[in-house]
Amino acid sequence: MMWELAERYAGHVGYQSGTKAAGLNLDPPVIDCSGWVALLLTVGMNAANQRANRTLFNSEDVEAIQTWSDRMIEELERRFGKILGGDQITLESLPSYATLGLRQGGGDWAKNHPRPRGITHVVQIVRRPQDGARFVSESQGWAEPCGVRLVPLTEWIEVTREFIKPGEAWAVNAFAKLEGRPTSN
Repeated sequence: MMWELAERYAGHVGYQSGTKAAGLNLDPPVIDCSGWVALLLTVGMNAANQRANRTLFNSEDVEAIQTWSDRMIEELERRFGKILGGDQITLESLPSYATLGLRQGGGDWAKNHPRPRGITHVVQIVRRPQDGARFVSESQGWAEPCGVRLVPLTEWIEVTREFIKPGEAWAVNAFAKLEGRPTSN
């Protein structure tokens, strides 16, 4: 389900800081990074619940991720466990559906301290169902193309390498409890 959403909106939705999922109803549609990742995670959590035919992710789990990028990573770590720091983030170490938080600056809006770890951008790994290939889905405001993008993980890591270092990047897996079970893509 996350893949379908990412594929549907990539290249068709712009970026606007502070705009969450409701921005998809605007003309033209817009969303910020945390709004986009919260939507992807919500869809993934709901799909996992339906697939399991029971509650794996409760309403508090879903509500906790409806926040800004910095707090989203903090909530995911608190609720679902282990977090990887920048030097631990590699193609091999990243969980299948990791959420990554990055410290990328951000200007005046990023000064709403305290901002845990200084995170100002968040992205979500999704998998293409046909072959399991990993992609990063994000809503980006400073890189081209702006807006919702879907980029192969290897390419994204190369372009983002300067931010993937200790104290600058973190990865957490909201779907860790599903390891060993089929997951929603």
